[in-house]
Amino acid sequence: MPNALFVYPEFPPSYWGYKYALDFAGKKSAMPPLGLLTVAGMFPKNYQLKVVDMNVNTLTDADIDWADVVLTSTMVVQKESLYQVIQRCNRAGVPIVAGGPHPTSYHDNIREEADGEVDHFFFGEVEEIFEDFLTDFEAGVAKDVYREKRKPDITLAPPPRYDLINIHDYGSMALQFSRGCPFDCEFCDITKLFGRVPRTKSNEQMMTEFDMLYRLGWQGSLFVVDDNFIGNKRDAMRLLPEVIDYQKEREFPFKLFTEASVNLVEIPDMLDAMSDAGFDMVFLGIESPNEDALLMTKKKQNTNKEEDAGSYLHRAIRTIQGAGLEVTGGFIIGMDGDKEFDSHIRFIQEAGVPMAMAGLLTALKETNLYHRLQKEGRLLDESTGNNTEISLNFVPELPREHLIAEYRRVVSTLYDPTLTNYFERCLTLIKNLKPVNHGKTRVGKTELMAIARSFKRQLFSKQGPAYLRFLMNVIKDHPNMLDKAIRLAIHGYHFEKMTTQTVAVDNFKQYLTKEFDAFEEIVSESEGPVKAGVSRIGEVHSHAQELLARVYAQYEDLHEDFRYNVRDALDAFQKSVFKHYLEAEFGAFKETVSRFARAGGDRISEVGKHTQELLARVHGQYERIHKDFRHGIRDSLISFQESVKSHLDQLVGPVPIEIKSFD
Repeated sequence: MPNALFVYPEFPPSYWGYKYALDFAGKKSAMPPLGLLTVAGMFPKNYQLKVVDMNVNTLTDADIDWADVVLTSTMVVQKESLYQVIQRCNRAGVPIVAGGPHPTSYHDNIREEADGEVDHFFFGEVEEIFEDFLTDFEAGVAKDVYREKRKPDITLAPPPRYDLINIHDYGSMALQFSRGCPFDCEFCDITKLFGRVPRTKSNEQMMTEFDMLYRLGWQGSLFVVDDNFIGNKRDAMRLLPEVIDYQKEREFPFKLFTEASVNLVEIPDMLDAMSDAGFDMVFLGIESPNEDALLMTKKKQNTNKEEDAGSYLHRAIRTIQGAGLEVTGGFIIGMDGDKEFDSHIRFIQEAGVPMAMAGLLTALKETNLYHRLQKEGRLLDESTGNNTEISLNFVPELPREHLIAEYRRVVSTLYDPTLTNYFERCLTLIKNLKPVNHGKTRVGKTELMAIARSFKRQLFSKQGPAYLRFLMNVIKDHPNMLDKAIRLAIHGYHFEKMTTQTVAVDNFKQYLTKEFDAFEEIVSESEGPVKAGVSRIGEVHSHAQELLARVYAQYEDLHEDFRYNVRDALDAFQKSVFKHYLEAEFGAFKETVSRFARAGGDRISEVGKHTQELLARVHGQYERIHKDFRHGIRDSLISFQESVKSHLDQLVGPVPIEIKSFD
């Protein structure tokens, strides 16, 4: 019986990963790998299946050895973890299949960047190509690439294999009703991946998936993973009455949330039906309150002819809140047409959007924005897919440094260490949120543990005064919203930690630049005396030691979850420092050996002693390098030793010296 292993690579921390909020409830990840679970449902019964979500469990060598084939699905931000999985599968000789949004758009990058080979790629949606792949694979003739021939009818999609995971590891479950979006926002890749004609599952399919989760014992948050739940308004309205009946019959086991476009506010019947069905949150891509920026990025659905964009969006949010749905929002910093960002902060505060994810604009591959910027000569790099990273892969309309400074100011204001502004938004939301009776509030062991941890971690911290003031106001004026208030408070803890560490990462990168500039000046000053025959290499050596000690101490101060963000910068910094240091050492060495050679006589022992001291000094510097970064300079140090030996051979002949290894 063949074995298929499904591996979901690791996500780095992000605002929407809720890692530091999930910890309050003892959960390991926000959501399960729905795409892989759906593909698992396509396998025939003669296969043994296993899922390893690396955000929940460790992928072991035994897992890979067990498998006859490994299947992965990734978004761009998971690429580094995917590359490690590829390497491990290659070493074990197990074929690996890569699918999902990342391989579909970035397969060329994977081939260039990954230190290993993907055996088979799936491009696009797999409902109509999976059987072909499996037939070919079993016959030993599987192709390198399987590409969707068209956007498939998703009534062909099987129920996800939720039984292959421990559902209680997750903060929320997930199911999907539709794929595709009728809008074509310039920066978004959804229409490139799933098309502009939303395709939907049948009511029967959806109710089967609801019931699978219910029978597995799931109760609580359930994400309807649609890029725009109301993209096909007719089919969404067809589904909602059955969801309402299902929820009512079981006393609302699921708290539903989804993504939708702002024009939800124009469909009152839809809004009421969603509220009646148990939806209590919706994510809106708000992007900016500035009409010029919205029109520039083809976000026309966020504007209204009768009022300015800011007023329209504010009214839309207030109306949706008034129906009982919390609005969470996406905001973009850096779109063409946005000249200032005080309006963003003011809008978010006044509208009462506690969880506002403000990210720097990034140009994703194959989007209309990507192609426009490429045509204008403004595209710089490929996107990392990480919208918490303070970097730009294009030349912005505003000066780059100013835009980055503004982004830092926006997020640091929204989620300051005291969370004062955050809790003000939470209170605004609760004042405007219509109380909706969706059955009894379930308070079990998990919920009590989360509340206790919230009190312990937040009440006695910098957040304490704002946290206590917020809860007291809720208890006094809105006691029926207390459970919602505590959940918001816990989410605030996560958002503040994400913001603090994201800014700390950027501070560290700026710190590296300043430190290197200062070191470069020291080395430059040492060159004159060296050429004059008076070496100041001891000063350079000491400064390099002190510099690395300072930098590594700063690196260790970063939260371990965020260090991956600075490793490339630190590696480049270290290589540059050692390049300059070794050049200074070698320059001084050549001058000294030349003096020995000019003096004549048998001075081999003196030369050997001096050389040995040099190599010991350099090796000592190597020993002080942080263990995570030694690999980056080994080749340079080996080359340095070889250059030293070669120079000795040329000027004074063979000199007995001990060459140390750099392990």
